[in-house]
Amino acid sequence: MTGSEPVAALAGFSQIADRFDLCFCDVWGVVHNGVAAFPGAVEALVKMRERGTSVVLITNAPRPRDLIARQLDGFGVPRAAWDAIVTSGDVCRALIGARAGQPMFRLGPDRDLPLVAGLDAPETGPDEAAYVLCTGLFDDEADTPATYADLLAGFARRGLTMICANPDLVVERGGQIVPCAGAVALAYEEIGGNVIYAGKPHRPIYEVALKLAEEKRGTPVALDRICAIGDAIRTDIAGAAMFGAAGIMVLAGIHAQDLMQVSWEERHGWFGQQTHRPDYAIPHLVW
Repeated sequence: MTGSEPVAALAGFSQIADRFDLCFCDVWGVVHNGVAAFPGAVEALVKMRERGTSVVLITNAPRPRDLIARQLDGFGVPRAAWDAIVTSGDVCRALIGARAGQPMFRLGPDRDLPLVAGLDAPETGPDEAAYVLCTGLFDDEADTPATYADLLAGFARRGLTMICANPDLVVERGGQIVPCAGAVALAYEEIGGNVIYAGKPHRPIYEVALKLAEEKRGTPVALDRICAIGDAIRTDIAGAAMFGAAGIMVLAGIHAQDLMQVSWEERHGWFGQQTHRPDYAIPHLVW
């Protein structure tokens, strides 16, 4: 959305459900908080699909989609809540595959190792690497991007490209805000480093999601019949705007401190200060 008109306040998605044939839905912060699923959000997604709206979950998680599906199973999210999943990890694997055989330095926790499984991506030390894969921080509860200042400076001096598998700056985990790979990538860009981003808000992940949805529906979907739900201005709402989809902001996510305990008038003022504004806003995703 552009201009100064107020963001439309929603009590539930059902108010606008008949306007959309396809919903791109963020996962972490909208469907779950990293610890438990949000029952109201799950119900809303199931009802969307029951009325004929396709749901593609789009996440900046730096892992293949099958692992995200299993994680959602563990949270009790039924398969009836979504048609397909697209991750930044899926897009990232294609970027790594294009560099087959080149030595790579991996910056991130070992839980992200499935991202490179089966790929010709030999890991090496920072001084021997031809490029950097950043999936996160080694310890996102203790480290910050500043922890890696010397490491990043060395990469920048050598002109190494960083592939950022998760463009998110931060994420909420059980009520705590922790830094993500995007924060490291931003720090690298700030010292002159070159970064390729695999996920939202960049177009490739949306194109993959749209292709999957159209294959499942068996028919093209017009852009004005697509909505994108998320809790982050920088990734979800900016990505929706740049792709041409309607943006729906969930307020009780990473911007909750700014948005949940204030009036709608104050919320509109906050939106006006952002780089991108949603078309709609809702406290939590509910039907």
